[in-house]
Amino acid sequence: MNEGTLLNNRYQLLEKLGSGGMAEVFRARDSVLDRIVAIKVLRKNYSSNPDFQEHFRTEARAAANLSHPNIVTVHDFGFADNLLFIVMENIPGKDLKQLIRQRGRFTVEAGIPLIIQACAGLGYAHRAGLIHCDVKPHNMLVSPDNRLKVTDFGIARALATMLPGERTDVVWGSPLYFSPEQAQGEAPSPASDVYSLGVVMYELLSGTPPFTASTAEELARLHISATPIPIREYIPEIPAALEEIITKVLSKEPSARYRTADQLGRVLLKFGTQPDAANLTPEITDKHPVTPPPPPRLEPARPRYIQPEPTPSDEPELASVFEEIDWASVGLGLLMVIAVGGLIPFWIMVYFAYFP
Repeated sequence: MNEGTLLNNRYQLLEKLGSGGMAEVFRARDSVLDRIVAIKVLRKNYSSNPDFQEHFRTEARAAANLSHPNIVTVHDFGFADNLLFIVMENIPGKDLKQLIRQRGRFTVEAGIPLIIQACAGLGYAHRAGLIHCDVKPHNMLVSPDNRLKVTDFGIARALATMLPGERTDVVWGSPLYFSPEQAQGEAPSPASDVYSLGVVMYELLSGTPPFTASTAEELARLHISATPIPIREYIPEIPAALEEIITKVLSKEPSARYRTADQLGRVLLKFGTQPDAANLTPEITDKHPVTPPPPPRLEPARPRYIQPEPTPSDEPELASVFEEIDWASVGLGLLMVIAVGGLIPFWIMVYFAYFP
């Protein structure tokens, strides 16, 4: 597929944005709606598989129903020129992998908000019953205003339906990021996406994935049985609480991780909004300073804690006593006394009338 091609008599391919073993991505113009879109065109060896075609359509329909600020919207999909394609919203910017390569690593202040956004998008998909299956920084697009959007929902699930003999290392997704259960050929779950998110978070903050190897088989073995180097050995200033979160996310057993991306996102939000509990360092955020103000009783010199000078008289205390008196009750009591006292002469007259 070349630039300038009119795909499906509707989409004018303008510029190639990227290319991989599975597909090519183009920036294109939708001639019907007159808007710029991104189109992923799958290669022929995948597009020609009838089973894959059917599963691709099913998964693309499911992905098209996802509407969330942190998920790339799917506009259309189809089959033209013997090629499967999927049409998505065009996101200006770069993917997270490109940004990591440029910056080396992200600070906690800059990186955690991006992971929280990824958690929000994946969590929404998990609530809708969809698992991404191929969470990696390449599938996280970051716009110039730091809005992160997850893309490629459904494609990995469709690829997983192919027979084992038909898979390649590219089809199996990304050995750097897949979970131990995926490495063992087991069915993925939302916790599998959480594990992959943990790998992305580890790489984002340290500049390197937790496991590296020269072959996919060796990477699979490491994910299944090896323990990653604690991230604070790379970056000592990372808070201990955050290291514990990453360690939990990278647990080998799915039940030991957070069950969904929503849960991980809530933990990271709580971590970011409670600097004392998370033992944050001053580099992490300006909104949540690390050093809290001293307790008031340790600052007797502040004006609001200066002891008031003794008053020369007790007039204020007497005034407060009089303010607390219920004068309505006092008045009613006096009226009752007067009323009872007024009846005394009457009862004396009655007494002498009967006992002269």
